[in-house]
Amino acid sequence: METDWGTLGHAYGPADDIPGLLRAMESADAGVREEAMEELVSSLCHQGTVYDASAPAVPHLARLALDGPGHRLELLWLLGSLADGSGGPAERAAARRAVAEALPALLHFAHDPDAELRDAMVLLVAGLGRPYALPLLPLLRARLDTEPDTEVRAHVVTALALLEAGDGGWRHGLLTDPEPRIRLAAAEDLLRTAGLPLPAGLVDVCAAAYAACPHPRETGYWPAAYRPFTDRLLEDDPEAALRALARGVPLAHDIVERWRGREADVLPWALDECGGQAWELYRLARLACALPADARPRVRERVLPYLDSGDPDVRAAALTVLARAGAAEAVPGAVRLVEEAPGLAGTVRAVTAVADVFGAAALPVAHALAGRLDEASPHLVAVLARYPAVAARSVSRLAALVPPAAGAHGAIAVLGALGPAAGAVGAGALRAAVGGDFGPPVPVAAALAYHRVTGDPAPALALLGPELADGAREALRPAAELGPAAAPLLPLIEPRLTDARTPAGRGVAALAVWRITGRTGDTVEPLARWLVADGFRSPFEPPALPALTSIGLLPRFAVAPLRAVADSARRTAQDLFVTGEPHPDDVLRSALRALLASAKVLD
Repeated sequence: METDWGTLGHAYGPADDIPGLLRAMESADAGVREEAMEELVSSLCHQGTVYDASAPAVPHLARLALDGPGHRLELLWLLGSLADGSGGPAERAAARRAVAEALPALLHFAHDPDAELRDAMVLLVAGLGRPYALPLLPLLRARLDTEPDTEVRAHVVTALALLEAGDGGWRHGLLTDPEPRIRLAAAEDLLRTAGLPLPAGLVDVCAAAYAACPHPRETGYWPAAYRPFTDRLLEDDPEAALRALARGVPLAHDIVERWRGREADVLPWALDECGGQAWELYRLARLACALPADARPRVRERVLPYLDSGDPDVRAAALTVLARAGAAEAVPGAVRLVEEAPGLAGTVRAVTAVADVFGAAALPVAHALAGRLDEASPHLVAVLARYPAVAARSVSRLAALVPPAAGAHGAIAVLGALGPAAGAVGAGALRAAVGGDFGPPVPVAAALAYHRVTGDPAPALALLGPELADGAREALRPAAELGPAAAPLLPLIEPRLTDARTPAGRGVAALAVWRITGRTGDTVEPLARWLVADGFRSPFEPPALPALTSIGLLPRFAVAPLRAVADSARRTAQDLFVTGEPHPDDVLRSALRALLASAKVLD
């Protein structure tokens, strides 16, 4: 019976394009097939998820793998991914069953002269899981004895380990195999099922095998039960991870990204892993933020040569590291960087680091910035808010930056921070920006700054009132920034303390009500629930945290979950965008500990 593809769906909607993609896979043109292959993978197994169109496509994919003009390896990989796909239970079961039914015709590829095709078949069998793959275990065992390719044989070891029942004692005999990949595969799976603390002998076998052959051939994806030995070490046993690090496995930054307080432990290897690219230096800068003072001279010594790099991005990254390490060269280096490259993103990072670490001693950097405001990026301009005396002498130039929407937010932030010191010139520029033809953030930010400069909330109230009346949650944060001056908006805000459906909805309303009225009786509980519900995964400090710290009250239900996060050896907040600032998890931990130490607990 013909498949009615239009009634089925894939990752991007109706699956009526699948027949055309399957036909394109029969093209003699490799480029046409390549495009179709990418579309099929993305549509039928998007980021590992299968859909109701996935199972009906399997017989066609298998036929193309058998008789098509090319892309056989990729088709076998796709079939393996479909067999082990995630998604709805019905879609997963249908896809796995369809692959199992198609598999007998493909089994001869397990003996193909092409090692990559044999490898793909090992992955496909492993992806089917134990019920479907049990009849194929003899095939895998035979391959273990006869397979000539080391990478394929290592993958056979892993596949058998994932599919067989029992303790896998046979793998102990492979721990002394001449081939490091075989030793690694055997030890890796023994580690996967080992108890904690992980056996030092297995860790050593994995580390030695990895160091002997650190770059395996690229392959498809293993089922979810598979765990690379590095993941097991990093996730479950930091001491074992440090042991592997000392034996040549490059895990320094991975360890400190998962575990708190390990920066000094990994420092020698982190210095060795730094190859001088900007992103590597920013990783080192983040690490330096948490180092004890006596460890920082080693960072300085390692990084100083990069100040002579011909790449301004590398110089900026090196200065960021030096600043975080407290090196005296950072301040004059930042002055030169501002003068030479005020528009560079790296300049913002370096100057921010210098301002964070050196404070008032970085005044020469602020003076240099004041002289290059016309060419500085908006984020760099915003740093001037930390130096009000310098900013006050630059009001006219800051005001001139406000009308151009592209660079307005930096100057607006500085003028707002100056408050009344921005004077009539600053106030005039901000008032003009409130009524200007800019994107939504600029008028609101200008209106808030105008209030701080003049004390007049009318422009901000005029902007935020209609937004709140329309139900916009985004207007609550700026309303909170107005403080008591936002009292006329309370009738639009207070109902959300009880009407909002989520902890975040109630929490942000509570934040606004507290900042406007100072009330704690009906705001502390929703603020605490918002804080606990946040999950502490975001790299940004939860807004409820400083609010509760200022209030000094904490409901008892929040104490235990907050204490668990504050005292955890594992990191909770994660941030993949490393720009040389302190790890957001360290910032979170310090803030949580301050709250728990100072707040009165309410029963």
